[in-house]
Amino acid sequence: MNLSFGSNYRWWAFGAMAVGLFASVSDHGSVVVALPSISNHFDTDLPTTQWVLIGYALTISALLLPMGRMADIVGRKRVYVLGFVIFTVGALAAGLSPSVEALIASKIFQGVGAAMTQGTSMAMVVSTFPPEQRGKALGLQMSMVGLGGVAGPAVGGFLIGVADWRWVFFGASIMGAVSVLAAIIIIDSKQVGQPTGDREAFDWLGAALSTGAMVSFLLGMTGGQRLGWLSPLILGALGSFIALMIVFVWWELRAPSPIMDMRLFKRRLFTFGVSASYLSFVGMSSVRFLMPFYLQAVLGFSPLQVGLMIVPSASMMIIMGPLSGRLSDRFGVRLFTMGGMAVTMSGLIVLSTLTPSSSFILAMVGMTMQSFGIGTFNAPNNSSILSVVEQSKYGVISGFLNLVRNSGNLTSIAVATVIVTASMASMGYPPSLAEVSVDSDPGLIAAFTSGLSLAFRFMSGFIFIAIVASYFKGNPIPPEKEIVLQEQPTRERTPA
Repeated sequence: MNLSFGSNYRWWAFGAMAVGLFASVSDHGSVVVALPSISNHFDTDLPTTQWVLIGYALTISALLLPMGRMADIVGRKRVYVLGFVIFTVGALAAGLSPSVEALIASKIFQGVGAAMTQGTSMAMVVSTFPPEQRGKALGLQMSMVGLGGVAGPAVGGFLIGVADWRWVFFGASIMGAVSVLAAIIIIDSKQVGQPTGDREAFDWLGAALSTGAMVSFLLGMTGGQRLGWLSPLILGALGSFIALMIVFVWWELRAPSPIMDMRLFKRRLFTFGVSASYLSFVGMSSVRFLMPFYLQAVLGFSPLQVGLMIVPSASMMIIMGPLSGRLSDRFGVRLFTMGGMAVTMSGLIVLSTLTPSSSFILAMVGMTMQSFGIGTFNAPNNSSILSVVEQSKYGVISGFLNLVRNSGNLTSIAVATVIVTASMASMGYPPSLAEVSVDSDPGLIAAFTSGLSLAFRFMSGFIFIAIVASYFKGNPIPPEKEIVLQEQPTRERTPA
């Protein structure tokens, strides 16, 4: 079922998908705020309660590729709607959970639905807009991601304040139900990617290998700091990741209908664009993780004040996403990808000058520059990557780009944490961020800040490499040529 909206259809469709995207992103921020209340309610320690988030994130990341490919095969609207049905039921079950174990299980189930919607949503947005407006479409989508990220903690805090933590999940279920209805009524299956002709087989072995590899990687990266990077469990997890990835690549090059077409990496723009994307998230995600420690423990701001201070920098992504996407459609992507990364690197360099006595204004300037840069970079870069991908593969590649983002975020946090805690240990203090608080002695605060500065300088190196990758990836295929190339077999299609 869908209604006809004439020439304005793409905007109605985007609005329907924007509701779902906002629901998915804001749900994560709301749950982060609810964790202490959940821990108190069930009388569990915070590390156990954190599995509400960890299990959810693991499930999404592990299933992004398989669900993206499934959407390309059976129809993107079908997978998207079913995904939000699962998301809604999972959120409702989470709100009704009688124990923390049931809550974790409900969030894992909800993560299956989120994995079905996240990559599929990007593919549907891109399919709805013409190639010459792809950057604008992706920029608008990023704006909704930024808006959800800002609103999530605020909405979660409000719901906990006026009701209790269960309403964080009930609220998500209501928004999920609205997303289902909007998708059913508005989205046209044919315009967002409905398979025609013979249906390809699903690569179940490839799905199992990719899922196993991602679970191993994520468990290794999230547990390394807690268990020790030389722990047999962590070494085993990371070793399993490498082994599974080798087998995955080997199989995908031979599978008759691969879940991920590895030959895409023969296309220079695709390879360098994906590399730049991964490096950008490795470079910038440490800021969002470490700066709240600095603002609270070093400068003495309250959690509420820190939340308000992060809003201006986060707003830069909301503003710059659609602006840079639209301008890149007209003037090309290189200026915006390289320029965005240059501003991000400058912001990291500013943050690397922070000391225990620095003004909060300096921190605000650095965070705003960094967010401005990543907001400028993302939409044009993703647009250029998708310009050399067949429309029949938009679902799996959109899932892949989300996976690149999640992997980059985790890698950034893990690397930055190692640098900061190693710096603290070298100065004679416990190598743990848990020791950093407003009541810590000045020596420990100085050690933490020294490690923070070193981490941001190190991360700026990743951003510099992303700038180089953005330069060498070349220019996207012009839209008028892209339309013709989309109709040709993969072996005949090469980037300009």
